[in-house]
Order: sequence, then C-alpha cells, then structure tokens
Amino acid sequence: MPRPQSLEPQHPAARVAAAAPARREAGPFAVALAGLVSLAVVMGIGRFAFTPLLPMMLHDGTVTLQQGGWLATVNYIGYFLGAAACMFVRPDPVRMVRWGLVATVLLTLGMALPGGMPAWSLWRTAAGVASAVAMVYTAAWCLQRLAELGRPELAGLIFCGPGLGIVVTGLGASAMVSAGWHADHGWLAFTVLAVMLVAAVWRIFVAPAAAAAAVPSAGAAETDTGIDTGTARLDAQTWMLTLAYGLAGFGYIITATFLPVIAREALPGTVWADLFWPIFGAGVAVGAFLATRVGMGHDNRKLLTLLYGMQALGVAIAVVLPSVAGFALSSLLAGLPFTALVAFAMREARRLWGPHAPRLMGLMTASYGLGQIAGPPLATALVARTGGFAASLACAAAALALGALVFAWMRRMWPLPAAGTSLSPGAKVR
Repeated sequence: MPRPQSLEPQHPAARVAAAAPARREAGPFAVALAGLVSLAVVMGIGRFAFTPLLPMMLHDGTVTLQQGGWLATVNYIGYFLGAAACMFVRPDPVRMVRWGLVATVLLTLGMALPGGMPAWSLWRTAAGVASAVAMVYTAAWCLQRLAELGRPELAGLIFCGPGLGIVVTGLGASAMVSAGWHADHGWLAFTVLAVMLVAAVWRIFVAPAAAAAAVPSAGAAETDTGIDTGTARLDAQTWMLTLAYGLAGFGYIITATFLPVIAREALPGTVWADLFWPIFGAGVAVGAFLATRVGMGHDNRKLLTLLYGMQALGVAIAVVLPSVAGFALSSLLAGLPFTALVAFAMREARRLWGPHAPRLMGLMTASYGLGQIAGPPLATALVARTGGFAASLACAAAALALGALVFAWMRRMWPLPAAGTSLSPGAKVR
C-alpha cells in the first residue's frame, strides 16, 4: 500500500512545518460535533428556518402562499446548483465549509432586511448554494477525518445537526408567534444564533497538521480506512443510487416546506399546529443518533430500503389521518429517516468511490436537489386545483415507496460478499 513520503529536512515546506507551533488536533468526538453544528447552521437555519417562519410571513402579509412556494423553489434551485458545482471542482474542503458557514449567516441576515421578493429570491437562491456546498464538504471532510481517527461509526452523529437545528428553529418560531413577533425579527434572531454556533466550531475546521508535513506519493490510491478506493466509475449501480437519492429529495420536501401550513389548514385553531415541525426535527435528530449505533458491517442498501419505507408511511399518514395524533405520528415517522438515510447514502458513496466520494456525493446531492425543486411547484399547483395538500402528499409518499423498491432491487442485482474489502476489515455483511 503506497504511503505518504516524508519531506527532506531541507525542503522549504518541512522547514515551515518544523517552525510552526504545535497544534493540537481535534479528536473524533470534536470532529463529529463540529459536523453536527455545521449542518445545524447550514441546514437547520440556512435552509429550514424558512419553514416555521413562512406562516409568520403569510400572517404579516409580506408573501402569499404562491410567493412562499417560489422562495422555497429558488432555494432548492440554488441547492441543486451548489451540489452540481461540487461534481466539477476540487477545492480545499475546509475552506468550502467555512465559506458555507459565513455565507449562511449573511444570507439569513439578508432575509431580515427590507427588499421584498426580488431581494429575498436572490438571498434564498444563494442560501441554497451555500447549504449544498457546506453539506457536501462537511460530510466529506468529517467522514474522512473520522475514518482516519478510527471512529467511522460516529458519522451518524454529524447528521443529527439538521434535526437539532429544526427543533430549535421550530420551537423558537412557535415562541415568537406567541410573543407576537414579526417574521423579520425571527430572521434576525436566527442570524444571531447562527453567529454563535459558527464561532463555537470555527477552529475545528482546519487541515490536519500531518498534511503539512507530508506529500502523498503519485500512485497513492488507498488509505487505512477499510474502504476499497477502486476507480470512480459512473456505472449502472452508481446511477441507480443517484436516482433513488433524488426520489428522497422529492419525497420529503413537500412536508419539509409546508408542514406548519398544512397543519394550520387541517386543524384550524389548534395549539399543536406550530409543534408538528419541532416533532419532525426531533425525529430527525433521534434517527441520526440511532444511525451511529448501526455497525459498518450492514448493507447500506438494506437500511435505505427500510428508511424509505418508513418515511413513505409517515408522509402517507398525514393524508389518511389528518388529526392531532395523525400529524404527530406522521411528523415523527417522516423525520426519523430524514438524515439517517443521508448518512447511509453517503456511506454507500464512500464504499463505491472511496476518496473520490465527494464527486459522487455532489452528483447525488444534485439529484436530491432536482427532486426538491419539483416538490413546491407541484404542491402549490395541486392545492390550486384540489383545494388541499392531500394529492401532493400522496405523490410524495409514492416517490419514497419507489425509492425503497429501487434499493431492494439493487441489493438483489449487486449482492455484497459475506466479507469484503469494501467494508471495514473483517466485517460481515448483514
């Protein structure tokens, strides 16, 4: 196995490294928590604070439902563009994570300022770009660092971030409604929260010191992470993974964009309407944490089949049981698999493409983004035609059920060996 070659003492980089003060590198838990906080900021605030604030914007009269759907759509267009860019550029992951965090703070602040639909459309589009870039490179950098530190199973902790961010913004927005706040004050409050969180983890996102003291040999193709690096190849298996991941983007986005609005429409006057979104977020966080307890020896596609089926059931329950109990159960079952399936899909990308995985993650995230783009326009169009959200939620549940079938079929078409180099050493597939 090729190894990094040490620099000669006379090499300028070696002299710089030797002269630099020793820097204590973050341990695996610090890396996982930094990833959690990063995703809480760029996803829980940068992307999904819009969901609980949309009813406030509707109440303030600053947007209509159609305009709210448009702002959601341009955010997902930005998310697609950011993810697509990740397929073609190979920047420093740490720099891109930091860029995404700073951009999220500034763009959240922009939503608190006057400007109306033209400015807000621009800010939401740019926020989508920033969240996609930060999502891809946070996941890629943290997964790589955790593998290098010998704790890859902590990856699921990273994906608790969006759920915790959703809980905080959902409960925060509920409190703001009770206090009579306007939506612009909500955006400002979430900006301050984002600044505090970014400051807490800023120093964790740095290149490992070892990278400054060694130069990889030209033929290096693998690391001690237990991943078969192979060649990055867009074969049938990769395309099916990308397609199925895109179905997840379409399947969850109508719920993730309109849940508080749907609940208020179905249950007018109930105090629960603002709490279903935090329940969804709590499910996201719990599901991601439970993902950390799943060993690396399990077939990711089997896990994804189960998670897609669970989320399809959760979305469908909101259609057939539009009551307080139904929405609570729907929110929980739709939330539990949300980032858990992201974690296992990204883990599958690393299994297939090894160190080239960020490019595959970018392709998958672009597909996910396309699914998200299609959701809000479909929902608003069907609401205009049918007068409710039942038809659009049924379409979303069907897409998730199809994704589950795709992964079940992939497992049958491309079975994994009982023990292989694509898993952690000595692990058995279950």
